[in-house]
Amino acid sequence: MSSEVLLEVEAITAFYGDFQALFGLSFQVRTAEVVALLGGNGAGKTTCLRVISGLLRPKSGRVRFLGQDITGLSPAEIVDLGIAHVPEGRQLFPEMSVEENLWLGSYLPRARKRRRENVARMFALFPRLAERRRQVAGTLSGGEQQMVAIARGMMSEPKLLLLDEPSLGLSPKLTEQTLAAVRELSKVVTVLIVEQKVMEGLEIADRGYVIENGKLVTEGAAAVLVADKGIREAYLGL
Repeated sequence: MSSEVLLEVEAITAFYGDFQALFGLSFQVRTAEVVALLGGNGAGKTTCLRVISGLLRPKSGRVRFLGQDITGLSPAEIVDLGIAHVPEGRQLFPEMSVEENLWLGSYLPRARKRRRENVARMFALFPRLAERRRQVAGTLSGGEQQMVAIARGMMSEPKLLLLDEPSLGLSPKLTEQTLAAVRELSKVVTVLIVEQKVMEGLEIADRGYVIENGKLVTEGAAAVLVADKGIREAYLGL
C-alpha cells in the first residue's frame, strides 16, 4: 500500500441550517486504498462526502487533496483536480441514453480527449451497459442505473472516486456484482465508499472509519473491524 496521503479531512464541522451534522471529523485516505466510511442512518456519512466534493461548505476545518487545501472550492474545480462524486440515488439523466450519460461525465477538456477510449473501458468493465448503450437510462433496472452512475463518475478520469451507497435498493446478487466492479476499479483509482451493507462494504475495503452522530468513534483495517466483537455488535448489527 502506498504511504502517500491522497485525501485529508481535518476537524470538519458542518451544518444544515441550525442542525449540526459533523463534529470535528478527521480521517485520511491514502493512494491505492479502498476506504469504507461506516455508520448508521444519520451518522453524517453523506454529509462528509458532500463536504469533500464541494457541495456543502464546512463551518470549520479543512479538506486537503494531494496536499492542496480544497476547502471552499466549487464542485467543478474539485472535479477538475481529480475527485469524482457518485451520489446516492444515481441522479442520471433519465431521458438520455446510457452512452450519452457517460459522455456527459467527460466534459473536462483533459477527459474529453480520451472520451471514446474511456467509454470502451467502462463498457469492458460493465458489459451489460455495452449491450444497452443506446437504451434510455430511465428504463434500466436499478442495478444497471447504478453501473451507469459509477461509469459516468469514472469518465472524468478521477484520482479519487467517492461512492455514496452504491448498493442502495439492489438485490444481494446485484450488490455483489456492483461491489466486485468497485474492487476492480480500485486497481486504477482510489475509492472512498459509504455503504449501508456494512459487511459487504468491508469485504472490498482496506480500511474503515466508523462514525456516529457526526463523530469518529473507531477506525482500523477492514479485517480487524469485521473480527472485533464489540464493533460487530454495536455497529454491524451482528
